[in-house]
Amino acid sequence: MNESIQLKIENKVAYITLNRPEVFNSFNREMAFLLHNTLDACEKNDEVRAIVLTGNGKAFCAGQDLKEVTDPDLNPGFKKILDEHYNPIITRIRSIKKPIIGAINGVAAGAGANIALACDVVVAHEKVSFIQAFSLIGLVPDSAGTFFLPRLIGFQKALALAMLGDKIGAEEAEKMGMIYKCVPTEEFEETINKLAIKLANMPTKALGMIKELFNKSMTNDLEGQLALESKLQIEAAQSEDYKEGVTAFIEKRQPNFKGN
Repeated sequence: MNESIQLKIENKVAYITLNRPEVFNSFNREMAFLLHNTLDACEKNDEVRAIVLTGNGKAFCAGQDLKEVTDPDLNPGFKKILDEHYNPIITRIRSIKKPIIGAINGVAAGAGANIALACDVVVAHEKVSFIQAFSLIGLVPDSAGTFFLPRLIGFQKALALAMLGDKIGAEEAEKMGMIYKCVPTEEFEETINKLAIKLANMPTKALGMIKELFNKSMTNDLEGQLALESKLQIEAAQSEDYKEGVTAFIEKRQPNFKGN
Protein backbone atom coordinates (compact mmCIF):
# COMPACT_ATOMS: atom_id res chain seq x y z
CA MET A 1 0.00 0.00 0.00
CA ASN A 2 1.20 3.52 -0.79
CA GLU A 3 2.88 5.15 2.19
CA SER A 4 0.40 8.04 2.43
CA ILE A 5 -2.15 5.66 3.98
CA GLN A 6 -1.06 2.94 6.38
CA LEU A 7 -3.22 -0.01 7.43
CA LYS A 8 -2.67 -2.40 10.31
CA ILE A 9 -5.18 -5.03 11.41
CA GLU A 10 -4.95 -6.71 14.80
CA ASN A 11 -7.38 -7.87 17.48
CA LYS A 12 -10.26 -7.43 14.98
CA VAL A 13 -9.41 -3.71 14.73
CA ALA A 14 -8.26 -1.93 11.55
CA TYR A 15 -5.92 0.96 12.31
CA ILE A 16 -5.91 3.41 9.38
CA THR A 17 -3.21 6.09 9.61
CA LEU A 18 -2.96 9.22 7.48
CA ASN A 19 0.73 9.36 6.72
CA ARG A 20 1.92 12.59 5.14
CA PRO A 21 3.40 14.10 8.32
CA GLU A 22 5.64 16.48 6.39
CA VAL A 23 2.48 18.39 5.31
CA PHE A 24 0.48 17.69 8.48
CA ASN A 25 -1.36 14.83 6.76
CA SER A 26 -3.11 17.20 4.38
CA PHE A 27 -4.96 15.52 1.53
CA ASN A 28 -3.93 15.34 -2.06
CA ARG A 29 -5.83 13.42 -4.72
CA GLU A 30 -3.80 10.23 -4.35
CA MET A 31 -4.23 10.08 -0.57
CA ALA A 32 -7.99 10.68 -0.81
CA PHE A 33 -8.47 7.79 -3.23
CA LEU A 34 -6.28 5.53 -1.11
CA LEU A 35 -8.41 6.31 1.94
CA HIS A 36 -11.55 5.46 -0.06
CA ASN A 37 -10.07 2.11 -1.02
CA THR A 38 -8.86 1.37 2.49
CA LEU A 39 -12.24 2.12 4.05
CA ASP A 40 -13.92 -0.07 1.42
CA ALA A 41 -11.54 -2.93 2.19
CA CYS A 42 -12.21 -2.64 5.92
CA GLU A 43 -15.95 -2.61 5.32
CA LYS A 44 -15.76 -5.84 3.30
CA ASN A 45 -13.34 -7.63 5.62
CA ASP A 46 -15.37 -9.75 8.07
CA GLU A 47 -12.33 -10.01 10.35
CA VAL A 48 -12.51 -6.24 10.94
CA ARG A 49 -15.13 -5.32 13.54
CA ALA A 50 -13.92 -1.82 14.47
CA ILE A 51 -11.93 0.87 12.68
CA VAL A 52 -9.56 3.49 14.08
CA LEU A 53 -8.74 6.54 11.94
CA THR A 54 -5.72 8.51 13.10
CA GLY A 55 -2.73 10.49 11.82
CA ASN A 56 1.04 10.20 11.94
CA GLY A 57 3.18 12.95 13.41
CA LYS A 58 2.09 16.24 14.95
CA ALA A 59 -1.24 16.54 13.15
CA PHE A 60 -4.33 14.46 12.59
CA CYS A 61 -5.09 16.26 9.34
CA ALA A 62 -4.71 19.85 8.17
CA GLY A 63 -7.35 19.47 5.45
CA GLN A 64 -6.54 20.08 1.80
CA ASP A 65 -2.96 20.27 0.59
CA LEU A 66 -2.93 23.84 -0.71
CA LYS A 67 0.05 23.07 -2.94
CA GLU A 68 -2.26 20.89 -5.01
CA VAL A 69 -4.87 23.62 -5.50
CA THR A 70 -2.36 26.38 -6.25
CA ASP A 71 -0.26 24.43 -8.77
CA PRO A 72 -1.89 24.63 -12.25
CA ASP A 73 -0.39 21.26 -13.17
CA LEU A 74 -1.81 19.51 -10.09
CA ASN A 75 -5.07 21.32 -9.30
CA PRO A 76 -8.10 19.09 -9.96
CA GLY A 77 -10.50 21.95 -9.16
CA PHE A 78 -12.79 22.35 -6.18
CA LYS A 79 -15.69 20.46 -7.76
CA LYS A 80 -13.58 17.32 -8.16
CA ILE A 81 -11.98 17.79 -4.75
CA LEU A 82 -15.37 17.87 -3.05
CA ASP A 83 -17.28 15.42 -5.25
CA GLU A 84 -14.45 12.91 -5.61
CA HIS A 85 -12.31 13.37 -2.48
CA TYR A 86 -14.08 14.58 0.65
CA ASN A 87 -17.77 13.86 0.14
CA PRO A 88 -17.09 10.17 -0.54
CA ILE A 89 -14.92 9.99 2.59
CA ILE A 90 -17.73 11.40 4.74
CA THR A 91 -20.39 9.14 3.22
CA ARG A 92 -18.18 6.10 3.72
CA ILE A 93 -17.50 6.94 7.37
CA ARG A 94 -21.23 7.34 8.04
CA SER A 95 -22.42 4.33 6.01
CA ILE A 96 -19.95 1.63 7.10
CA LYS A 97 -21.84 -0.55 9.57
CA LYS A 98 -18.89 -0.89 11.91
CA PRO A 99 -17.85 1.51 14.67
CA ILE A 100 -15.26 4.07 13.57
CA ILE A 101 -13.12 5.78 16.19
CA GLY A 102 -11.57 9.12 15.34
CA ALA A 103 -8.28 8.96 17.26
CA ILE A 104 -7.26 12.60 17.00
CA ASN A 105 -3.53 12.68 17.65
CA GLY A 106 -2.88 16.30 16.71
CA VAL A 107 -4.35 19.40 15.15
CA ALA A 108 -7.47 18.81 13.05
CA ALA A 109 -8.13 21.74 10.74
CA GLY A 110 -10.49 22.46 7.87
CA ALA A 111 -11.68 19.28 6.18
CA GLY A 112 -9.51 17.38 8.65
CA ALA A 113 -11.60 18.69 11.54
CA ASN A 114 -14.83 17.74 9.83
CA ILE A 115 -13.63 14.26 8.90
CA ALA A 116 -12.81 13.81 12.58
CA LEU A 117 -16.29 14.97 13.64
CA ALA A 118 -17.93 12.55 11.19
CA CYS A 119 -16.49 9.56 13.07
CA ASP A 120 -18.70 7.61 15.48
CA VAL A 121 -16.59 8.07 18.60
CA VAL A 122 -14.05 10.89 18.70
CA VAL A 123 -11.21 10.83 21.26
CA ALA A 124 -8.42 13.42 21.38
CA HIS A 125 -5.54 14.01 23.74
CA GLU A 126 -5.22 17.22 25.72
CA LYS A 127 -2.77 18.93 23.32
CA VAL A 128 -5.06 18.60 20.29
CA SER A 129 -6.94 21.52 18.75
CA PHE A 130 -9.80 21.74 16.25
CA ILE A 131 -10.04 24.62 13.77
CA GLN A 132 -12.72 25.48 11.23
CA ALA A 133 -10.03 27.19 9.20
CA PHE A 134 -12.00 27.80 5.99
CA SER A 135 -12.98 31.43 6.55
CA LEU A 136 -9.37 32.34 7.28
CA ILE A 137 -8.56 31.83 3.59
CA GLY A 138 -11.89 32.99 2.17
CA LEU A 139 -13.64 29.61 1.90
CA VAL A 140 -16.71 28.00 3.47
CA PRO A 141 -16.82 24.80 5.56
CA ASP A 142 -17.15 21.56 3.63
CA SER A 143 -16.89 17.84 4.42
CA ALA A 144 -20.25 18.03 6.24
CA GLY A 145 -18.99 20.57 8.76
CA THR A 146 -22.15 22.64 8.40
CA PHE A 147 -24.20 19.47 8.95
CA PHE A 148 -22.53 17.88 11.98
CA LEU A 149 -21.11 20.83 13.90
CA PRO A 150 -24.41 22.66 14.65
CA ARG A 151 -25.99 19.35 15.62
CA LEU A 152 -23.12 18.61 18.01
CA ILE A 153 -22.69 21.98 19.71
CA GLY A 154 -25.69 24.12 18.72
CA PHE A 155 -26.38 26.59 15.93
CA GLN A 156 -24.96 29.78 17.47
CA LYS A 157 -21.69 28.27 18.68
CA ALA A 158 -21.13 26.41 15.43
CA LEU A 159 -21.80 29.46 13.28
CA ALA A 160 -19.40 31.56 15.34
CA LEU A 161 -16.63 28.95 15.07
CA ALA A 162 -17.17 28.67 11.32
CA MET A 163 -17.02 32.43 10.84
CA LEU A 164 -14.22 33.25 13.26
CA GLY A 165 -12.00 30.20 12.74
CA ASP A 166 -11.25 29.97 16.46
CA LYS A 167 -8.87 27.29 17.70
CA ILE A 168 -10.69 24.99 20.13
CA GLY A 169 -8.65 22.80 22.49
CA ALA A 170 -9.67 19.20 23.08
CA GLU A 171 -10.72 19.80 26.68
CA GLU A 172 -13.08 22.60 25.61
CA ALA A 173 -14.27 20.48 22.67
CA GLU A 174 -15.30 17.74 25.10
CA LYS A 175 -17.11 20.20 27.38
CA MET A 176 -19.15 21.64 24.50
CA GLY A 177 -20.05 18.19 23.19
CA MET A 178 -17.97 18.38 20.02
CA ILE A 179 -16.07 15.17 20.86
CA TYR A 180 -16.64 12.16 23.09
CA LYS A 181 -13.56 12.44 25.27
CA CYS A 182 -10.32 14.32 25.92
CA VAL A 183 -7.61 12.24 27.61
CA PRO A 184 -4.12 12.95 28.95
CA THR A 185 -1.53 12.75 26.20
CA GLU A 186 0.41 9.95 27.85
CA GLU A 187 -2.77 7.84 28.09
CA PHE A 188 -3.96 8.47 24.54
CA GLU A 189 -2.65 5.38 22.77
CA GLU A 190 -3.72 3.00 25.53
CA THR A 191 -7.18 4.59 25.69
CA ILE A 192 -7.67 4.22 21.94
CA ASN A 193 -6.55 0.59 21.92
CA LYS A 194 -8.79 -0.38 24.83
CA LEU A 195 -11.78 1.40 23.32
CA ALA A 196 -11.22 -0.14 19.88
CA ILE A 197 -10.86 -3.67 21.26
CA LYS A 198 -13.96 -3.20 23.39
CA LEU A 199 -16.01 -2.13 20.38
CA ALA A 200 -14.54 -4.92 18.23
CA ASN A 201 -15.82 -7.48 20.74
CA MET A 202 -19.31 -6.05 21.00
CA PRO A 203 -22.30 -7.17 18.85
CA THR A 204 -21.19 -5.62 15.55
CA LYS A 205 -24.52 -6.09 13.78
CA ALA A 206 -26.35 -4.21 16.55
CA LEU A 207 -23.72 -1.44 16.54
CA GLY A 208 -24.24 -1.04 12.79
CA MET A 209 -27.99 -0.74 13.35
CA ILE A 210 -27.47 1.83 16.11
CA LYS A 211 -25.31 3.83 13.70
CA GLU A 212 -28.02 3.62 11.04
CA LEU A 213 -30.66 4.80 13.53
CA PHE A 214 -28.63 7.83 14.58
CA ASN A 215 -27.87 8.67 10.94
CA LYS A 216 -31.57 8.61 10.05
CA SER A 217 -32.50 10.57 13.19
CA MET A 218 -30.82 13.59 11.59
CA THR A 219 -33.65 13.86 9.05
CA ASN A 220 -36.52 11.63 10.25
CA ASP A 221 -39.61 12.90 12.00
CA LEU A 222 -40.73 11.17 15.20
CA GLU A 223 -43.09 8.80 13.43
CA GLY A 224 -40.47 7.77 10.93
CA GLN A 225 -37.86 7.23 13.62
CA LEU A 226 -40.19 5.09 15.76
CA ALA A 227 -40.98 2.95 12.71
CA LEU A 228 -37.28 2.46 11.94
CA GLU A 229 -36.53 1.59 15.57
CA SER A 230 -39.23 -1.08 15.45
CA LYS A 231 -37.93 -2.52 12.18
CA LEU A 232 -34.33 -2.71 13.30
CA GLN A 233 -35.17 -3.98 16.78
CA ILE A 234 -37.01 -6.92 15.24
CA GLU A 235 -33.98 -7.62 13.03
CA ALA A 236 -31.60 -7.32 15.98
CA ALA A 237 -33.69 -9.77 18.01
CA GLN A 238 -33.14 -12.38 15.29
CA SER A 239 -29.34 -12.13 15.47
CA GLU A 240 -27.01 -14.74 16.93
CA ASP A 241 -25.43 -12.05 19.10
CA TYR A 242 -28.80 -11.31 20.72
CA LYS A 243 -29.22 -14.99 21.55
CA GLU A 244 -25.71 -15.09 22.98
CA GLY A 245 -26.25 -11.89 24.97
CA VAL A 246 -29.43 -13.19 26.61
CA THR A 247 -27.92 -16.62 27.30
CA ALA A 248 -24.82 -15.05 28.86
CA PHE A 249 -26.98 -12.79 31.02
CA ILE A 250 -29.01 -15.77 32.32
CA GLU A 251 -25.87 -17.83 32.88
CA LYS A 252 -24.14 -14.89 34.61
CA ARG A 253 -21.09 -14.91 32.32
CA GLN A 254 -19.46 -12.59 29.82
CA PRO A 255 -20.99 -12.88 26.34
CA ASN A 256 -18.88 -14.04 23.40
CA PHE A 257 -20.24 -11.99 20.54
CA LYS A 258 -19.35 -13.04 16.99
CA GLY A 259 -20.67 -9.95 15.21
CA ASN A 260 -23.65 -11.59 13.51
